[in-house]
Amino acid sequence: MATNRTFTMLKPDAVEKGHIGAILQMINAAGFRIVAMKLTQMTTSDAETFYAIHKERRFFPELVTYMTRGPIVAAILEKENAVEDFRTLIGATNPADAAEGTIRKLYAASIGENAVHGSDSDDNAAIEGAFHFSGREMF
Repeated sequence: MATNRTFTMLKPDAVEKGHIGAILQMINAAGFRIVAMKLTQMTTSDAETFYAIHKERRFFPELVTYMTRGPIVAAILEKENAVEDFRTLIGATNPADAAEGTIRKLYAASIGENAVHGSDSDDNAAIEGAFHFSGREMF
């Protein structure tokens, strides 16, 4: 059953380059309502836990280093068909393959520094949102 919420992170490269406002504007223009949001920084332990599914992949150490190098913006978004619609808005992981007008086409530098995370399923959206926010932080 589809839910109406998804999770996103504006990754360190997007924050470093000053793209927070532009990306949030795109999110709002696409009809999403922000129900939780904060600027925070992941610890090594946070990144290793959040990305545990990739622990055996050769890029895992690089991913952890990247995700802990600076602040991120974590947010929970609400809209009908949230997960699928947000995945469409952010575009393909490789910005070279992303559709014109998507967040990654506009703001990602590479597959590794791809500006934004978006949950890939309703189940993962709930897990990822709960990782970053307590119930009292969602509105």
